Amino acid sequence: MATIAKKIHLGQLLLDMQLLSAEQLDSAIARQKSTGERLGQVLINMGLIEEEKILSLIAEQYKIPLVDIKNYALDPEAVFTLPEIYARRFRAIVLNKDKNGVLLGMADPQDVVAHDEISKILNCPINIALVRENDLLKVIDMIYRRTMEISSFAEELSAELTTSNDYDVSQLAVGLSVADAPVVKLLQSIFEDAVQVNASDVHIEPDEHFLRIRQRIDGILHEQIIKEKQVAQALALRLKLMAGLNIAEKRLPQDGRFSIKVRNKNYDIRLSTLPTQYGESVVMRLLNQASEILGVNKVGIPAQILQRLYKILSLPNGLLLVTGPTGSGKTTTLYGILSYLNNPERKIITVEDPVEYRISRINQVQVLAKIDLSFAKVLRSVLRQDPDVIMVGELRDQETASIALRAAMTGHFVLSTLHTNDAISCAIRLLDMGVEGFIVASVLRAVIAQRLVRRICQNCVETYTLTAQEKVWLHAVCKMPFNDITFKHGVGCSYCHNTGYKGQVGVFELLEINEQAADALRVNNTGEFGRLIREDKNFKPLIESTLVLVFDGTTTIKEAIRITGDSLDETDASDSETQLVNE
Repeated sequence: MATIAKKIHLGQLLLDMQLLSAEQLDSAIARQKSTGERLGQVLINMGLIEEEKILSLIAEQYKIPLVDIKNYALDPEAVFTLPEIYARRFRAIVLNKDKNGVLLGMADPQDVVAHDEISKILNCPINIALVRENDLLKVIDMIYRRTMEISSFAEELSAELTTSNDYDVSQLAVGLSVADAPVVKLLQSIFEDAVQVNASDVHIEPDEHFLRIRQRIDGILHEQIIKEKQVAQALALRLKLMAGLNIAEKRLPQDGRFSIKVRNKNYDIRLSTLPTQYGESVVMRLLNQASEILGVNKVGIPAQILQRLYKILSLPNGLLLVTGPTGSGKTTTLYGILSYLNNPERKIITVEDPVEYRISRINQVQVLAKIDLSFAKVLRSVLRQDPDVIMVGELRDQETASIALRAAMTGHFVLSTLHTNDAISCAIRLLDMGVEGFIVASVLRAVIAQRLVRRICQNCVETYTLTAQEKVWLHAVCKMPFNDITFKHGVGCSYCHNTGYKGQVGVFELLEINEQAADALRVNNTGEFGRLIREDKNFKPLIESTLVLVFDGTTTIKEAIRITGDSLDETDASDSETQLVNE
């Protein structure tokens, strides 16, 4: 094992190299005694020296390599030779393993106790490399997933279910508090893994020969296959029990919710079951109760759209719709608007299914289909509660839409959502639902359409050369020159699960109903309505907002193509590119 021959005295070394004064060192040592941090970290926090300089000095003194772990190609099989508990305790990770031993990355190579313990665990020659501590902790979070643990608990549960041919799976409903039951441990690992990777949804889908567990991370599903397909029924039963659903009913869809605590944070879980060919499919949405509700100015709406939106929100009555597919951030935008409108002078009532976040001073009503408490029925009662602002979770049918629009006609400001592809389709959809055109024209003030696109991971971002197909597509949709623009993408790293993306950002379009557009709606002339909106100088479609983010390096051209739903025609790409060159 590569041991550290002697312990260097960082403070004295920095003094000798005249990188630090005696007074600065004394001040740092005094702070170190009160905080308990390592001296190097204290010096960095005080701004007395750059972290890179300290790390370079330590690596040079010990004659060990300094490794940028963010961009290091880690081998998960090698990493897992050191259990997670020791990796976190000793701030260490196995970077590489071969026949000559392992390369061990450490945040503190002077930690002799860590050397000895890890040497006993790995039982092979060790060479040490220095890594940045903050980077190390992030990588540990990313790579030490619960996938192996999930597989292990699934095997344990499968073995328990198959020990007897007449085993009654309903017995899993007994003893909900038994924490060591295999199904409980399996669910705990699934939730912990989802929280660790910041997943918004967890899908549990039984297939013919296996169980598929998928997590939606930054809007994209990531899959894990469990060979023990028989555990699907046990998972579905336990989850239905936790959500207070009918565990005997497997033929009909059911919806419920429950709360859990993961990593000292409380989460609301929205659960939906659906009977499929091979068993019940379960989808869970994770809502962090501690998450702060973002103000409308913090949800990512561009400044020019935001100023126009503020004017609309100052109106005393009318209808404002937010549209987009599931998972596009509509709820976040609506709650941001509600927070902006929420003050002692306004009475705000919401009708939701379900109530996702609780907001003080706002009266929130939960729709309950079991007792026939529908959107339409609640809305009729809400109008007798003297509200100023009404938020309807979704305009799902003609009855609900008609009541909501008539409320907007009678002096109320109404907010709601509708599922359409863009803002123009939203107004047309209301007409298709059977709402009279003159009502839509008189109350509809504006429509916000939105999508979420993935951000390029800033740790592995690189310049990118467009393919022939991408150039053709961009030329077709872009109204401005792009030849001098430097495009970017992420190549993939430990921080972003090798996807090249980290986090999401919203793209928006705001449609305001002008007098000419209202006249077209009044006579149900949808073609003229669409033409007038597209010609409005204030209207910028979603694709233009997305391209702004592509051009400034926030997202990729692939994300812009993805949200438009376009497909690249490879067969015509070469001919089209030749045409572009000739032009």
